[in-house]
Order: sequence, then structure tokens, then C-alpha cells
Amino acid sequence: MPDVVTVDPATGETLASYPAADLPAVLDVLGAVHAAQPAWAARPVAERAELIRAIGAQLREQAGELAGLMTAEMGKPIGEARAEVEKSATACDYYAEHGPGFLAERIVDTGPAQRSWIAHEPLGVVLAVMPWNFPFWQVLRFAAPTLLAGNTAVLKHSPNVTGCALAIEQVFAKAGLPDGVFRSIVVAEDDVPEVSRGLIEDDRVAAVSLTGSERAGAAVAAAAGRVVKKSLLELGGSDPFVVLADADVALAVAGAVRSRFLNSGQSCLAAKRFVVHSAVAEEFTRAFADAVRGLRVGDPRDEATVVGPLARRDLRDALERQVRDSVAAGARVLAGGASLAGPGAFFAPTVVASVTPDMPVLAEETFGPVAAVVVVADDDEAVRLANDTRYGLGASVWSADPEHALAVGRRITSGALFVNAVVASDPRLPFGGTKRSGYGRELGEAGALEFTNPRTYVVGSGGVPAGPASE
Repeated sequence: MPDVVTVDPATGETLASYPAADLPAVLDVLGAVHAAQPAWAARPVAERAELIRAIGAQLREQAGELAGLMTAEMGKPIGEARAEVEKSATACDYYAEHGPGFLAERIVDTGPAQRSWIAHEPLGVVLAVMPWNFPFWQVLRFAAPTLLAGNTAVLKHSPNVTGCALAIEQVFAKAGLPDGVFRSIVVAEDDVPEVSRGLIEDDRVAAVSLTGSERAGAAVAAAAGRVVKKSLLELGGSDPFVVLADADVALAVAGAVRSRFLNSGQSCLAAKRFVVHSAVAEEFTRAFADAVRGLRVGDPRDEATVVGPLARRDLRDALERQVRDSVAAGARVLAGGASLAGPGAFFAPTVVASVTPDMPVLAEETFGPVAAVVVVADDDEAVRLANDTRYGLGASVWSADPEHALAVGRRITSGALFVNAVVASDPRLPFGGTKRSGYGRELGEAGALEFTNPRTYVVGSGGVPAGPASE
């Protein structure tokens, strides 16, 4: 089997090499995780909650080390990397505190039955297929509620963040999680389809959660569907950022910069299409381009860096193709617009205007530091353009009148709507998409119950009802 090699995207230098597992080796890991599940589920939920809390504490204890590893493997600016570790710890805190209440049995009066209630019970082993862009947060937001519910888990992380994947498993072990409750597997890129399919088809896997591309999601959903297993998909996004005629332009520009260029633009829920009313378009676009030109690009280990490299050179090349083809079709570059010289996978923070819906920067998801601005004449056109996408993850609307923004936003199809605020996930709120952005929900109470069986219990009154009956 070929080794999995990780590369620093800021320098192009090799970081480490890891032995990859074939399908039989992966199924051995699955066996251990499956064997551990009954004993883990039998523990009182309060005990499981304390171990989830301990994971959060362990993340904080190793925050500097874990953030540095993340920055090395996928280029996240170091300040954002530390923030990601802390956010992951807050998810553990949240579910340790509130999860037992979400999972508590719920009495339902169905007299004449003596007693009836609903219990949320674990499904078993859940396979997690996770992406590189938020290598700790994506895993912890899945793992904290899923393990708390009594499931065990196998993690198949993206190969370019293999060090992060193994570090997560070690964090869980140091926090006191029993052997076999959570395991990471290392799989070479070429073997991912076969291994993923083999795991999903194995009877010991009860469900699968994937965060990733639309193509990967379709493959996982198809495999799960063939064997009638639950799946959760959090896929791509091309979120609209709608600036209405009465918006506070300075506030909207600040929000636009933060939303688009977080994680060097590599976020599913980042704003990607900036839909701006003609009354404020000139002011907004000029200020936005000025702000973007001022963003500091460079070594992600430098505390002053705002935009680091893309995670891989092929991702940078794909982004450059999208911008180049859009410009060839008539788009205007107002800032950036090209890759930066050097060994790293850097792309200049970019603003593109005069775009039309058929151009790649609007028609496709752009996964990097590129913002496309399109001007509309009124609210109706803004809604039409915002909905003119196969994705439906998040949306934000900006207006001096929140009720006006809400009225417009309710007409936009998305899993989340933010008014005068940057779209972001929060452990307290459910998160997920519509349309080609996926289905199912993580986080909040919904995330606590996603991988459970809502089981009905009824204790009869001791007699059989007389008279006509139905099912």
C-alpha cells in the first residue's frame, strides 16, 4: 500500500509520511469499534457527558500544539487555528452540559395505556467522512453529540490532514475515552472509494456522516441507500450575501470581508456571491475592493497574516481557472485575480465585478479567496439571483431595517438565514443545508438526536380493547 504523505501548502515541503491501511485492516478497526459500542452505550449518560467534557479540556491543554499542526497541514492562519481548537472545545462543553437533557426519556400520555414514552437510543457504529478545511471543528461537532448518545465512531479524515486525524484520536484517549470508542483510519486517496463503500456496506456500520464535496456526498448517499442506512450530508455552498438599498454600507463591507476571507476563503458557508442593490453598489464595491486589497497574505504561522495559502496546489489551480474563464467572458477584476509567485499554494484575495450567472465565479462554488459582486435593481431581482443556485446552505441579508431584511430573506432558500450578521455555525443552533447542500442537521438539540433511534415504549393497561380496530 502507498504511504499517505502530507505537505505544507505554504512551502510545498513534505511534512510526514504515514502507512495507509487497506480494506481488511480497516475492517479490523471496525471490529474493535463495533465490539466497544455495547459497553459504551451501557454507561450512564452522565458518565459519557463527563468524558466529553474531558475531551474539551484536553483540547484546550494541547491547543498550541494542535493549532500548529493544523497550520502546517492545511495552511490555516495560526490565530484562526487556535480559535478552531477553542470552538471545538466549546462544542464538548455544550453537549456535556445540555446533551443529557436532550437525550432524556419523554413521557407521552396515551391513555388508556398505563405508561408510554419516547427514548432516544444509539444506532451503533457511525462512520464519519470528514474534510480538511476545518480539520478539528468538523470532527468535534460530529463526535461530541454522536458519542454522547452512546454510539461509537470510525473517522476517515482527508488524507492531507492525516496528522490532525491521528491527533484527534490521541486527544480522545488522553481524555479517558475507552479503547475502541473512537478510531481514526488512514486511507490513501486512490483507495477512499473502495474503503468507504466497504465500510458502509458492512453490517457493523449503522450510519454515515459526511462533510465534503457534492460528488463525495452523492457517492456516500448512493452507497448508504443501497443498504438502507441513515446518512447525513453537509456539502458545498454558494451562499448569497444580499446588500439591500437601505443597508449600512460600512457594516456590510466589514461583514463581507470577514465572511468571504475566513479560512482563506475555504469554507462551505462563506459568502461567495455578493448581490448588491444598485443604489449602494458603487459605494459598496469600491469599499469592498479597497478592504480586500489591504488584506495581509503570507506565512500562516505569522500572527499578522489574514489570508494564508490554499490547502493544495490543485485547489489553487482550479480557482485560478474559474477566475480566468470568468474574465474571458467579460468579468472585471477589481482586486487580486491571480496566483502568487513562489512554492506555496497562494492566491491573491480577489474581487470580481460585472459578472453574469453563467460565469464560473457565480455558476460554480468558488472555494478560495474570490468574491463575485453582482448588481440588482430591486428586492425581487435580489431574491431571484440569490436562489439561482443548486446550493442552499446559508444566506445573509443586510439592511438598516431588520424586518425588511427578514422579509427578503424568508424568500431565499437556505438552511440558515442571518440578518446583519455573518453566517456561522454555533453549537447551540442546528446547522445544515437544503438542495444540493445536503440533508440532516448537526449541532443544537437536532444534532444530539441525529444519530439516535427515537424508540417508542408503551406499557398497556392490562386489557385488550373491544370493538372495531385499526392498525
